[in-house]
Amino acid sequence: MIQIRKATTEDIESIAIIGRNTFLDTYLPNTPKEAVESFVKKAFAVETLAAEFNNANIHYYVIFVNETLAGYSKIQLNVPNETVEATQVTKLDRLYVLKEFHGQNIGAQLFQFTIEASKKATQQGMWLYVLITNERALRFYLKHHFKITGEYDFKISETRYNPNYVMYLSY
Repeated sequence: MIQIRKATTEDIESIAIIGRNTFLDTYLPNTPKEAVESFVKKAFAVETLAAEFNNANIHYYVIFVNETLAGYSKIQLNVPNETVEATQVTKLDRLYVLKEFHGQNIGAQLFQFTIEASKKATQQGMWLYVLITNERALRFYLKHHFKITGEYDFKISETRYNPNYVMYLSY
């Protein structure tokens, strides 16, 4: 049974673990270990996440499969991007599903839930960054009608940037 809900502060530690694991799985094959670990230490620290839960424009959603947390999404409302004409748009910061749940339509269900939450917040569309070498994610977003609108160098550390596409979905 699938359950999706808005995350609460009680979910922060689990979100941190999923975030760290998923980010490491994605970036370690193409990025120096020290750079990835430095980013993960800051971005997925419980303190960092707790501060985000206090921001009214940041929303986390969690998905459970048979009461097991399988993944989460994070959006930021009203974050324009220079490659997107619309200004009242949502930035999809994260859509993370644990490896053991890949291929089960879990990500698609969480994604649809997240899109609906963005629409309810009267957003005109959603944009995100996708690592250029992350073929699985690229296929997923193209399948869900996102368009590549530009490129962006994502800062991992003081000395490392990774090439990303900017992708956009208009509602």
